[in-house]
Amino acid sequence: MSRGTERSPLGRRGFVTGAGAAALFGAAGAGADASTAHAAQAAGVVEGSLPDFHPLLKDELRFPLAWGTSPVRDFRTWRRTARSKVEEHLFTERDSTPYDPSFDEGERAEADGYTRESVTLSLTRYERVRGLLLTPHGTGPFPAVLLLHDHGSTFDIGKEKLVRPWNDDTRLASAQAWADRCFGGRFVGDELARRGYVVLALDAFGWGDRGPVTYEQQQALASNFFNLGSSLAGLMAREDVRAARFLAGLDRVDRRRVAAVGFSMGAFRAWQTAALSDEVAAAASVCWMTGLKEVMVPGNNILRGQSAYCMLHPGLARHLDFPDVASIAAPRPMLFFHGAQDTLFPAEGVRVAYGKLRAVWRSRHAGERLRTEVWPGLGHVFTVPQQDEVFSWLDSVL
Repeated sequence: MSRGTERSPLGRRGFVTGAGAAALFGAAGAGADASTAHAAQAAGVVEGSLPDFHPLLKDELRFPLAWGTSPVRDFRTWRRTARSKVEEHLFTERDSTPYDPSFDEGERAEADGYTRESVTLSLTRYERVRGLLLTPHGTGPFPAVLLLHDHGSTFDIGKEKLVRPWNDDTRLASAQAWADRCFGGRFVGDELARRGYVVLALDAFGWGDRGPVTYEQQQALASNFFNLGSSLAGLMAREDVRAARFLAGLDRVDRRRVAAVGFSMGAFRAWQTAALSDEVAAAASVCWMTGLKEVMVPGNNILRGQSAYCMLHPGLARHLDFPDVASIAAPRPMLFFHGAQDTLFPAEGVRVAYGKLRAVWRSRHAGERLRTEVWPGLGHVFTVPQQDEVFSWLDSVL
């Protein structure tokens, strides 16, 4: 791309694209040769597609609606105010379309201690969405988990990353490879069902049955949503809330004992759903929590765009940081795990975010309901020992 050096009253408009940034799970970034790098330095631009005045933009982010900073001093009133502000920036309206669930008897199958089903429902008025539903053997109502899949720059599977497909050998091969890579070979949903939880997993837009998109198509897809007056991330948020409500409303489920659980982008979705939904009694988020300012640094994956659009609500940062949004769920039980070697989230960002979260839960005299932990030696993964800790934690809080 061209790099002009002409100055305007607002400063240089120099940008570079993607130098030094790595895509999620190792996708290759675009490099720059020595002459290009020299030209970029001469123009005063910075690495990672940031404008050269990005420190000034960061300084303007004060998060004035955060609990403790906001002039609203009653916590319940603050929660309503903050949630309303988040919803305002979703650019996607609430939808009360009847779910009208359809269960495919031809895909029903028994497994070790639970039943597998395929269910198709309307999360919005726009389309029907197919999900995988697991129900423990025995007499309900049971506790339940809404399982939210990750991004991973892998789009051929979504829900199958967490629930083992039973009638699709092609997806099974891809799903098993993903489980081996991220989850110690385990399917998290199947393990939860064996332990007595109803499990629901659905594809986000662009994954599995609702895609697949390619990595390079993501920005165009998100831009087209914006041009149509909507939002890719906003749609995802609204659908996750609707999925939680559907799950809580099933006769087989104890609606007071519904949790949201996710890894990576799914972790973001889990705490976001808890913040926006009263149906979620607890949430476990593995490998997605940070301060915004601390993650917006040269070389970080989020600066590449693409996957960032799935978690981008334009303008919301003028009001709330990521941990501020998650705090809307307080004082309900929440768990956050981070791998100390996870390069996607700088240690300082995790430290800042965890500190903000702890301050909110302590202010509600509920510090024991919040668990924040950094796992030494681990990267961007959800290992079997971590899973076992999450399962035990769910048993204790639901």
